[in-house]
Amino acid sequence: MSFEEKITWVNGVVTVLAASWYAWTVGGRLGRLPVTEIAYQRPLLVAVGAMIVLTIVGTIAMAIGTAIRAEITGEGSVDDIDRKDERDAHIEARGDRVAFYVSSALMVGVLALAMLERPHFWIANAVFASFVAGGLVSTGVKLAAYRRGF
Repeated sequence: MSFEEKITWVNGVVTVLAASWYAWTVGGRLGRLPVTEIAYQRPLLVAVGAMIVLTIVGTIAMAIGTAIRAEITGEGSVDDIDRKDERDAHIEARGDRVAFYVSSALMVGVLALAMLERPHFWIANAVFASFVAGGLVSTGVKLAAYRRGF
């Protein structure tokens, strides 16, 4: 498994965990309070911040683990961490391109919510959901390309 594929796994797992935590935290308030009274801002910022920090920490941990494994087993080398071949670049470009299309299409819905003057709660959550969906689709496309080729 290439280092780029490992990073893709880290991104996917972190995105699922942070988005799930946010949905559980804020979604539990939906039936009890009107949306104008739900304090979603702090949990949303925590979720986005956690996604950033955990992805960085996970990538660093993955790099350290890969380097230690290379030294202990003799399989590969520490240089494999920095190596990104043409296949990795194509897979990353394809995943990012598909994520762009998904996020852009979903942003049309966000724009509609704004034009219909819906509460900020729905607009902010639609933006977050658009980016999460784009990220997860990107992860899925990349992992499928790594496993099945393209």
